[in-house]
Amino acid sequence: MLGCTNIYHREGIFGVSLFHQRGHQYSSTPKWTTSCLPACLDVPLLTATKRLRSQANIRQKGVRFTKMSTQIEEKVDSNSIIGENLQELPLSSAYETAMEMLSSLITRQKRGTRSAVDGKYKKLDRMLMYIKILGLEERIAGLKIIHVAGTKGKGSTCTFCEAILRECGFRTGLFTSPHLIDVRERFHLDGLDISEDKFLLYFWDCWERLKEKVTEDLPMPPLFQFLTLLAFIIFVCEKVDVAIIEVGLGGTTDSTNVIKEPVVCGITSLGMDHMEALGDTLGQIASHKAGIFKPEIPAFTAPQLSEAMDVLQERAQEQRVSLEVAAPLDCKKLNGVKLGLSGDHQFINASLAVALCKSWLKSTGNWEKMFQNDINKDNLPEPFVRGLSTACLSGRAQIVHDSASKTSNSSEGTKNSLGDLTFYLDGAHSPESMEACARWFSNAVKVNKDLSLTFSSFKVSNKEEIWENDYIQHEKEKECRKMLKQILLFNCMDVRDPQVLFSRLVSTCASSGTHFSKAIFVPSISTYSRVTSGASVIPLDIPASDLSWQYNLQRVWENIIHGKDIVLDKSSKIYSLENLPSHNFLHEDVSLADGYFTSSAVFPSLPLTIKWLRDCARENPSLRIQVLVTGSLHLVGDVLKLLGR
Repeated sequence: MLGCTNIYHREGIFGVSLFHQRGHQYSSTPKWTTSCLPACLDVPLLTATKRLRSQANIRQKGVRFTKMSTQIEEKVDSNSIIGENLQELPLSSAYETAMEMLSSLITRQKRGTRSAVDGKYKKLDRMLMYIKILGLEERIAGLKIIHVAGTKGKGSTCTFCEAILRECGFRTGLFTSPHLIDVRERFHLDGLDISEDKFLLYFWDCWERLKEKVTEDLPMPPLFQFLTLLAFIIFVCEKVDVAIIEVGLGGTTDSTNVIKEPVVCGITSLGMDHMEALGDTLGQIASHKAGIFKPEIPAFTAPQLSEAMDVLQERAQEQRVSLEVAAPLDCKKLNGVKLGLSGDHQFINASLAVALCKSWLKSTGNWEKMFQNDINKDNLPEPFVRGLSTACLSGRAQIVHDSASKTSNSSEGTKNSLGDLTFYLDGAHSPESMEACARWFSNAVKVNKDLSLTFSSFKVSNKEEIWENDYIQHEKEKECRKMLKQILLFNCMDVRDPQVLFSRLVSTCASSGTHFSKAIFVPSISTYSRVTSGASVIPLDIPASDLSWQYNLQRVWENIIHGKDIVLDKSSKIYSLENLPSHNFLHEDVSLADGYFTSSAVFPSLPLTIKWLRDCARENPSLRIQVLVTGSLHLVGDVLKLLGR
């Protein structure tokens, strides 16, 4: 499935701002100013907004910023509001200020802990009150929504839906979570992240109007609730034709479940995850997910285990919902093109997306208008094929060839020693998704291995027939004869069971002949306590944090690899900022050496890990280093940022 993967070539520099480049819009305006606000910000939506102000001082990385004090003077002319100059403030500073405000809404430091927001109102009751404050009640009802819940594949399914309907000619809005690098990734308009200036406009409007109405019983909404409200504002104001909304957690009590009349609902593959909140059986989890069903609104589901399917059907009957299992997608209907998202499991998500889009088009009266003249109704319409083939979602089965690991001999003017480092990134964090990740990774690296074997089996006279003329034959021969080293770069949350995750990963990879040479365990940079922007700087010398969880992951990994309980000698395994393992570590056998096993290591920081891998690639040109990054979307996002994605 390697050919299905979106491949990026980027080079990042530590200590320098790295911007998320693909699918993003960045304003070239040095100051955050605007003379004309979106026409959708009309009187009913902004009656409570006379001024946008925020005055405070914040510290970030030792630099003191003064938060902006802004004022929007409204001039209503039919549907438009004309904003006078928002104060002369650099756009980057205004955006960082917004990140500080968002960070103040985080009510828990890590997953698995309870939110600090209590009071007399329940979560959905609070959401409805916030919606009323923002004047969104009728506006949300006017959105033509596709609402998607599930355990695995929610983001992929929503991404497929957005791409299909955009290719059909509709203005699309997509709300997903979490983000990897920048919070604006959660809000897509016509396939692109919302721009910084638009984000700031809608953010401060939402912030100030809610801030004016907070009370002891109704405090500011927690982070996800605020972002959900912000998504509704954006999609209403931008007048999208369709809004695809991904459920955050569960379904029944999720903040997005204030949607009363979606056009169609979807349930992706279900599995055992978020059990601390949703229950410890598949049936209990399915019941939560089915909470998004609305009376007589059509719904579709991916194939499920019987325990989950029985509950979904029962909940559907209670709501008089027509629940259908999405028909499998026949790859022949793709007319020879490949899915934009890699992995065999993506066919399940694509099938559900096709069913949801067809239902949405039929319910909105667009199907017959657009496709009534199709001769063969069994074939996928061309816009569907284009959408499925061009859909793109970062951090899911994504391959990044790292150009920063390559060196050149400037005196000769030619590349003399080529480092070969490739990152395979997937945010799998449940047993089922880890198994799918392992299958994808095994298939992806097998392509390189097969090419090497194919090349070496040909006679000299036939070598030229395999390679394109872009490269000199003998250089290609050297490349394909490189020794492959598969490395696992891993971290996961401490509420997950690494024994289960590692067992699925190792056994699935081994069944395809893929074995990890080494495993590296490292703490993530991102935390639950702060929202950062894509332009924030990551220093190389991040102080070492508590690594007890990483050592626990290492112990579990060693036990699985060696098939017995291992007592690790921490004194011989601790690496510091100044003392990392030698580059020969990659060549050492998985055996006992100097009193400890050499199949894994704990590194004190992620930036140092990336630098170490790059140095290894440069100094070992005979190696092709393939690094699987998985276990946490936080970790995947941090790696993408460090690679300069």
